[in-house]
Amino acid sequence: MSHGVERYLSIDSTDTPTFTPDGNLAFLADTTGTPQVYRLDAAGEWPERLTAHSERVSFVDGSPSHDELVFGMDEGSNERDQLYRYDLDTGEELPLTEEPDAKHLWGGWGPEGEQFAFAANRRQTDTFDVYVQDRDAEEADLLWEGPGGFVGVAAWHPDGDALVLQESNSSADQVLYRLDIDSGEIEQATDPDEEARYGHVSYGPNGGLYAVTDYTEETAYVGRIENGSVERIEAGPEEWNVDSLVLDDDTGRVGYTVNVDGYTEATVGTLREGDIVDTAAVDLPDGVVADVELGPDAERLAVTFSADDHPYSIYVADVTSGETERWTTPGTLGIPEDRFLQSETIRYETFDGREIPAYWTLPAGVEPDDDEQVPVMVDIHGGPEHQRRPWFYPTKQYFLNQGYAVLEPNVRGSSGYGKAYTHLDDKEKRLDSVKDINYATEWLADQPAADTDRLVVYGRSYGGFMVLSAITEYPDLWAAAIDFVGIADFETFLENTGEWRREHRAAEYGSLDTPELLERISPIHNVEKIQCPLFIQHGANDPRVPVSEAEQIAEAVEKRGIPVETCIFEDEGHHTTDRDNLIEEFERISTFLDEHV
Repeated sequence: MSHGVERYLSIDSTDTPTFTPDGNLAFLADTTGTPQVYRLDAAGEWPERLTAHSERVSFVDGSPSHDELVFGMDEGSNERDQLYRYDLDTGEELPLTEEPDAKHLWGGWGPEGEQFAFAANRRQTDTFDVYVQDRDAEEADLLWEGPGGFVGVAAWHPDGDALVLQESNSSADQVLYRLDIDSGEIEQATDPDEEARYGHVSYGPNGGLYAVTDYTEETAYVGRIENGSVERIEAGPEEWNVDSLVLDDDTGRVGYTVNVDGYTEATVGTLREGDIVDTAAVDLPDGVVADVELGPDAERLAVTFSADDHPYSIYVADVTSGETERWTTPGTLGIPEDRFLQSETIRYETFDGREIPAYWTLPAGVEPDDDEQVPVMVDIHGGPEHQRRPWFYPTKQYFLNQGYAVLEPNVRGSSGYGKAYTHLDDKEKRLDSVKDINYATEWLADQPAADTDRLVVYGRSYGGFMVLSAITEYPDLWAAAIDFVGIADFETFLENTGEWRREHRAAEYGSLDTPELLERISPIHNVEKIQCPLFIQHGANDPRVPVSEAEQIAEAVEKRGIPVETCIFEDEGHHTTDRDNLIEEFERISTFLDEHV
C-alpha cells in the first residue's frame, strides 16, 4: 500500500534539547505544523506544549539558574529572529527585542543566568554588533560595534566578565576574539593569518578555551587555544572530523562527536590535565547526532538523533557510562517502520580520478541486479560546505515508496571529508562539482536496476544551483528537474542577497568585481540548452537567495517553450517551514513527476 506525501510530511520531528535548572527537558517539536517549544519531565511521558504561535520557533535555551527559557522566532521565515523570555512558572512570554528589521543571533546565557548576549545588525544591515542584556531589562546595552561583516557570540567566560566572539570571513575561515565586558577592550584569541574553522567554543576548568577546529590540520579536532596557537587534545579516527563538543567548566565533563563517513560516533568523558579520560561510547543506533547539550551538574547529555529509518528523537545519556534513554518517540503515523529504507554508502570515480562518496537507496522489493528498472532521483545537498548524511528525510522515504531509487552524492566542496576536499569547487573550479554529477550518472548507467532514461535531478539552495547547472551543462541526461531556492545568476544573487552575507559568499563564489567568472558559472546564461521540464520552488521572503532568482529562470525557460512550473509561497523564506505549505509543495511535485517521468 502506498501512503500519500501528507502522511510522511506529518511525521513529527523533535530536536534542539535544552535542560532547565530542575533537570527537565525543553525542546522543539513541529506537531502543530511549525516548530514550537515543549517541556518533558521524564522519558516517555506526554510532553507539555509551551508556545502556540503560527510562526516557527528557531531555537530554545534554558536558563542555568531561573525557571525560564529564551526562544527565537522570525516572521514569514525571513530569518530576522526576535528574542523572547518564557517564564516556566507562569507561562508568561516577554518580548526581549522589538527590532523586526534586524537579525538577532543568540549568544547564550551568562554563567549566573542574570544576563544574556546576542549579536544583531540593528545599526547597519551589513554589520553585526554585540549586545548584553539583563534578563529583566527592557533594553540591551551595546557592548561592541563591529567593523562590518558576520560576527556572533561564541561563548561566555565562566566568570561572566568576558565573551568570545567569532568572526566569519567565509565558511572555512573564522577568527576568535576575547571581548572584555566592562572595558569593551577586544583582543584576538586565534591566528588570523591561518585559515581555520572554530566551532563549539567552550571554556574548561581553570579557564582554558577549547573548540572544534581544523587549525593547521586537514580534519577537525578538539583543540585548546592559548596565545593564538592551538594544542590538539582529541581527534577522530584516521581522516574523520570531530564535529561537536560540549564541555562543563566546573567538572570538566565532556561530550564530543566524530563524523565517520556521515555516521556519528559519540563519546563522553572528563577533561583532566589536558586530556579527555574515563571515556565511554554513547549507546546509540547507527545514525546521526546533533544538538549536543549537557544538563545541570553535567551528569547527563542530551542529543538529537536520527537515521534513515529513525525520525528525529531526543536521547539522554549518562555522562559516566554512556548508557542512553530515549526521551521522545515521534511515531510514524501508522507507516510500518520497515517501510523506511536504509541507504548504502558507495563511492564512484569522477573525471580526475577522485572517488565521490554518496548514499544509494533502492525502493523496496528491488534488487541491485533486477532487470526491471526504476527511475532515479539524484538529490544534491545545499551549502556547498555541507554534507548529506543518513538522517531521517521524510520526502526521500516518500519517493522511495513511490518507486524511485535515490542517489545522494557528496560532490567536491562538501564538508566532512577534509579541508582540501571542501576547497575543490572554489570560484574558478565551481563547475568541477557539476562534472561530479555527470559522473554520478555514469555510475548509475552501470547499475542494472537504474533506468537512466528516467533521471530526475533535485536540489535545494546551492543544490538548486547544481540542478540548474546540471540541466544546462548536461541537458541530455535528465527527464525532469526540481529546483528549490536555487541560484540562477551569481551576479544578481550577490547584488540582492542579505548585505551581511555578500562578502561571506563572495569568498566561495567570486565577487561582483569578477563579472566574467560569475557569468561563466551562472546557469541563466546557458538557458537555451535546457531540454527537460523544470519545477521551481521558492519563498518570497528568502533573505539568502532572493526570489528574483526563481522568477528570472522561470521566465527564461518558459520563453523557450519548455514546461516549467513555479511554486512560490508569500509567507516563506529560504526553507518551507509551515507543514501545510510543505504538503502543497510536495503534492505538486509528485503530480509534476507523475506527468513527466
